[in-house]
Amino acid sequence: MKKSLFNQYKKFLPITHKTPEVTLGEGFTPLVKSRNLSNKFNCEMYFKLEGCNPSSSFKDRGMFMAVSKAIENKKQKIICASTGNTSASAAAYGARYNLETFVIIPAGKIALGKLLQAMAYGAKIISIDGNFDQALKAVREISDNLGLEIVNSINPYRLEGQMTGAFEISDELDGAPDFQFMPVGNAGNISSYFKGYKKYMDAKKISKLPKLIGIQAENSAPLVDNKIIDSPSTLASAIRIGNPASSKLAKDAISVTGGKFIKVSDDEIINAQSILAKEEGLFCEPASAASLAGFFKYAESEDDYKGKTLTFILTGNGLKDPEVAKKYLSSKIIKTSSKIKDIAESIQNGKSKSFIRRFF
Repeated sequence: MKKSLFNQYKKFLPITHKTPEVTLGEGFTPLVKSRNLSNKFNCEMYFKLEGCNPSSSFKDRGMFMAVSKAIENKKQKIICASTGNTSASAAAYGARYNLETFVIIPAGKIALGKLLQAMAYGAKIISIDGNFDQALKAVREISDNLGLEIVNSINPYRLEGQMTGAFEISDELDGAPDFQFMPVGNAGNISSYFKGYKKYMDAKKISKLPKLIGIQAENSAPLVDNKIIDSPSTLASAIRIGNPASSKLAKDAISVTGGKFIKVSDDEIINAQSILAKEEGLFCEPASAASLAGFFKYAESEDDYKGKTLTFILTGNGLKDPEVAKKYLSSKIIKTSSKIKDIAESIQNGKSKSFIRRFF
């Protein structure tokens, strides 16, 4: 491993001579320029592929810092509440650094791919009859008494680590983008990017802050509706949160950068997920696609983005939520025999052979 976030951005992070280096090879994810959508919307669109992190989501970017400080503070156990990605990330780093990991999840409300990851890494999983907000409340109340280090985004070191996404984008673009669209669930990520861009501007590495646009799901949009949602619902499980822990920081990010919060429907999210896959070759989880869905909605009433540079944070890999992909994104499978002429015919006419249809 030639470089790590720990060393690359050490001077911007809360690292001392006592802080151990923790890494699974997180960060330095691709920033992919759109080939098709940029032309359609007359702007430069870039997609930050955070699904290329070790546990396939952006959570690793903050987890390395949270776990570094946990070890520095002699903690041997970590805990998180999660709708999926945090559980996978915490469990991966816990396994690597011999930390006992506890995950509290809302029953039936976590994507299969994420749950399987946490199980594979050996986390102790506790499923509760409640939602994410109730799970996080429990984590807050029991962690101190049980000697557990919380590694949710309420841990300030998580946000410090996630700032590095803003550093990477600025380094690659030789400056900050004009706009950044990103999904918002617990609101830690948009808060951390805001902190990162501010730090880079203070260091005179960039000359402006991007306009931050935070996207929430229609029935899980406390920051758009300006109220706590007691029973949030959306197929985008990663942003199914009704009372974001980092609400204040997120609101500051929007206010200072002149951005806004937007909510989109599940249908709009699935449409954006399909467009990203079929027009750009990028397969992301539903919550990630909310960023593009939000842009589509923004573009219906605004045109100030034209001719500008836009970044989109794709927070997790599409394989994180195979059930949604199977239900909404799957294509027709053409069935035929193994005979060359039948295969060729299927390619040409796009149809299955009749006897194959009968048996399959």
